[in-house]
Amino acid sequence: MPDAIFGRTIQLFLVDGTPNGLRKATIHGWTGLTFVATDATFAALVARPELDRTGVYVLHGPDPTKSGATRAYIGSANSVTERIKQSAGKRAFWETAIAVTTSDDDLSKGHVEYLEARLIEMAVAAKRVELDNGTQPAGHRRRLPEADQANMEQFLLNLQVILPVIGLDLLKPQPKAAAQTAIPAEQRTAQDVHFEINHKAGAKAEAVEEDGEFIVLEGSQALKESGFSSNSYSFLKNTLIVSGALVPTADEQYTFTRPYAFNSPSAAAAVVLDRNANGRTEWKVKGSKHTYADWKLAQTGIG
Repeated sequence: MPDAIFGRTIQLFLVDGTPNGLRKATIHGWTGLTFVATDATFAALVARPELDRTGVYVLHGPDPTKSGATRAYIGSANSVTERIKQSAGKRAFWETAIAVTTSDDDLSKGHVEYLEARLIEMAVAAKRVELDNGTQPAGHRRRLPEADQANMEQFLLNLQVILPVIGLDLLKPQPKAAAQTAIPAEQRTAQDVHFEINHKAGAKAEAVEEDGEFIVLEGSQALKESGFSSNSYSFLKNTLIVSGALVPTADEQYTFTRPYAFNSPSAAAAVVLDRNANGRTEWKVKGSKHTYADWKLAQTGIG
């Protein structure tokens, strides 16, 4: 069964036994070691003897130049310990540090330079973070024997599995509903279930769900001032306005100039309705009275 999808076992080890301490993540059957640290646990990270090896690392945090955006720096080193300390000292934006090496110390300089170049290439393609790297590594960094390239691509596949589990989605491709904007929305989402909000004040919004993200489509409208003082997502809405994803219209509404992927239906509903909202009941299956919650329940075979 070449196309079969199998489960994976990820082990998350709390180094000091606390959920906020240094973490080590591994995948069963893979020699890769991934360490995750914050500023508070960075000293514990660089003290790990495993990091005095060849590997790659990522510094990740809020973008100081763009409200609501995320910034990341990707690097490689013969000694991750020394290089990550240097890179972290030069950058104030990072809140999370990720270091990746192997348990058997079998990565060469050429391997990690290949991984660094590919990680940067993949992050650029995913368009989820602003990269702090000045330029992409030169092409010669990716010149490896064919067998080595295949091994490093498998290494990257494992990283694509493990990074979202530890909270980093910088390699995760944008959902097609948000990425393929050259194709009209009705065509690129033709196979998706559509949800809508039709507010009495005139705001109409349409969305689809894809791979755990809730994408409000371009052309959707959002209320400008609902009069509600309680909105946990007001900062996010202001970020969309500043970035140009939401622009004011003549009828005192906002319009989405491009599709935007929210992390939940409630976040999307709160931005559209300008107030805290339960997206599971506010969003309706397009053309019906069935709520998102009804639709979800029906997927289980219970509804």
